Amino acid sequence: MRKRFIRWPIVVLALCGGPLQAETPPVRSVDRVDLGRYVGKWYEIAAFPMFFQRRCVGDTTAEYAVRPDGALSVVNRCRTDQGFDEATGKAWTVDGTGNAQLEVQFFWPFRGDYWVIGLADDYQWAVVGNPNRKYLWVLARSPRPGRESLDAALRAASAQGYDLTQLRYTEHAAAPATP
Repeated sequence: MRKRFIRWPIVVLALCGGPLQAETPPVRSVDRVDLGRYVGKWYEIAAFPMFFQRRCVGDTTAEYAVRPDGALSVVNRCRTDQGFDEATGKAWTVDGTGNAQLEVQFFWPFRGDYWVIGLADDYQWAVVGNPNRKYLWVLARSPRPGRESLDAALRAASAQGYDLTQLRYTEHAAAPATP
């Protein structure tokens, strides 16, 4: 009787669908977010297409404010073919994350991860994602950030392993450009 030898590396490659690749490191939030500087109005510059934003055609914004109970109020707004659509939610900071990781709730009992994964020193742009890389938003204080700011935000997302080919850029009507 002849023994059969299995060539394990070939079997492993076949099961994995090709050569083994280095695992993408986990998503990391920034070290700290000063909520006093973060609150206010943000313009969505680009985002991964989201089911709940399917009717949005442009002018998408998010506005954050500190609530009396210490949580944040969240108001997301966008232009649709029929006018404007708005969703109001609440966000809580995750302990031990320097306010850089939050849980956001728009519909009880569901909560989602909201991690600030990139942030300009002057808080003029932010990149928000989640640990499984399914969600990504590039936000700015202006509806038309300068090229340098946008490039820095995109580099922050790319450095976290997000596939930027999925980004859809958001139209903002009659918005002035910023330097």
